[in-house]
Amino acid sequence: MQTPPHLLTVSACAWVSCFCRLRELGTSEPPEAVSETMSVSVHENRKSRASTGPMNISLFHKPSHPDSVLTHLNALRKQRMFTDVTLWAGARPFPCHRAVLAACSRYFEAMFSGGLRESVDDEVNFRDSVHPEVLELLLDFAYSSRLVINEENAESLLEAADMLQFHDVRDAAAEFLERNLHPCNCLGMMLLSDAHQCKRLYELSWRMCLLHFEAVRDTEDFHGLSKDKLLDLILSDELEIEDERVVFDAVVRWVRHDLDGRRAHLAELLRGVRLALLPSACLVEAVACEELVAADERSARVVEEAMQCKKRILQNDGVVTAPCARPRKAGHALLILGGQTFMCDKIYQVDHKAKEIIPKSDLPSPRKEFSACAIGCKVYVTGGRGSENGVSKDVWVYDTVHEEWAKGAPMLIARFGHGSAELENALYVVGGHTAVAGVFPASPSVSLKQVERYDPLTNKWAMTAPLRDGVSNAAVVSARLKLFVFGGSTVRREKASKVQRYDPGEDRWAVAAECPQPWRYTAAAVLGSQIFIMGGDTEFTAASAYRFDCESNQWTRVGDMTSKRMSCHAVASGNRLYVVGGYFGAQRCKTLDCYDPASDSWSSITTVPYSLIPTAFVSTWKHLPA
Repeated sequence: MQTPPHLLTVSACAWVSCFCRLRELGTSEPPEAVSETMSVSVHENRKSRASTGPMNISLFHKPSHPDSVLTHLNALRKQRMFTDVTLWAGARPFPCHRAVLAACSRYFEAMFSGGLRESVDDEVNFRDSVHPEVLELLLDFAYSSRLVINEENAESLLEAADMLQFHDVRDAAAEFLERNLHPCNCLGMMLLSDAHQCKRLYELSWRMCLLHFEAVRDTEDFHGLSKDKLLDLILSDELEIEDERVVFDAVVRWVRHDLDGRRAHLAELLRGVRLALLPSACLVEAVACEELVAADERSARVVEEAMQCKKRILQNDGVVTAPCARPRKAGHALLILGGQTFMCDKIYQVDHKAKEIIPKSDLPSPRKEFSACAIGCKVYVTGGRGSENGVSKDVWVYDTVHEEWAKGAPMLIARFGHGSAELENALYVVGGHTAVAGVFPASPSVSLKQVERYDPLTNKWAMTAPLRDGVSNAAVVSARLKLFVFGGSTVRREKASKVQRYDPGEDRWAVAAECPQPWRYTAAAVLGSQIFIMGGDTEFTAASAYRFDCESNQWTRVGDMTSKRMSCHAVASGNRLYVVGGYFGAQRCKTLDCYDPASDSWSSITTVPYSLIPTAFVSTWKHLPA
């Protein structure tokens, strides 16, 4: 008589259970007879016997279970038990379990479930696209969740992990490379991270290339750069070199490395060099007489245009508009406007190397609550309140070349507590307060919506489109050919939380984003395409700093400043940000602080003289070498 199927199943389960117990006891002899230990009816009886009233629940969780399962799966892999696919890299086979690979990698999940040939084949051959040692490391990670990353395997791991979509491994390798960035490898890391979409590694590598360009140009990676990447580097305003001859020499070296293939790019690359910043004698001797330049008509024309531009600039009191004469940010001078009280009466220059603050020139008409902005080699001081507390339309212009003051055309509206910024060689003044008619001394009116534009070439003002919301004491900067206004005080004297953006092509304002918190009395500065907002009268802390991405309109919190600051002032120079002035409560902030985006850290550069209360901070172009 044949045994019913369900009884066979129960009997087999009991046999295996008993066999496993015997193996645990150290013997593998199969049992001669096995009694059935449980049936469906037995289970039902136990359910009713355990019931004592309301349903009782106990959650059992074994934290070590995932590790235990992975360990056993890894043991099965090494014994080639239940493996259903073999990966080949070079001449080495790697038997694996499809389910494990698919669980760890979207690449394998798609391969084994998408109807591809590999979904039914027993083998997947990577040939030479993945090194066997690197594939072995990735498989070890899949079966153990552990991986040792070192200097020898980090780059290869990043590439292979990106290809096979082990994203956690890719990010871990990128983080390892970030910690080991150096001027001798940053260019290679920039190219690697760009190819594999490691955004943070790319940004850090890019900044290091700009910061250490003189060392980068001597590396082997530099000679292998594409023309477009080299052009991106030498066109950057953040390229941190003090002598433009370094850039010219780098271009010549790159062209000479593959003369036949690169000669045609020379003229285009020379347009990326700030040739007019070279001394005249250097232009004539080192550039115009350079064999490569002399032999190429287009290149010779670029150099001749730069020489003519330089002559015009030197004859025109340092007015700089041509790209070949625009100083890089590392070649800027940092100027502090301030005085012994909140009434500003003097300009000071920051000496980076000596870490000193040096008095320069007296302001002809001392004032407070004004705004200052630099265009080229000149500083424009607009509006404010004078010693008699009257609101001013005045515009004072400081020429950094001759260290002289002159008066510009007055604004159309008297204002104080406003902001100003340069956009496409024009000056914009935004918002602020004006005087209430018939009231003396002047008291604040509602925050202004009006925006004015000043053309330095014609010395004339014109009204532009008004703000969406009137604000005063807001942070105003320009980036990506747009004007941005962050926070400020609203018409109801409340802290504003909007980012307003102006498009000069459309003459229109729009709300670009919301601030992470309401802001006023904050400082703003631009580094690349990123705007940094620091301090202020905020809801949480006046030491906080944020980064705003102009393209995505997204915010990122960055490292806090060394101290809390309200009404502080910030500028960018080279690849760093500098913050000065401000106060918190009754405490004045007496340090000039620097922020390094590469390390996301702040440090104090020097101490501001006790007698100096900064009321504005600007970055101007140094005058051209003769």
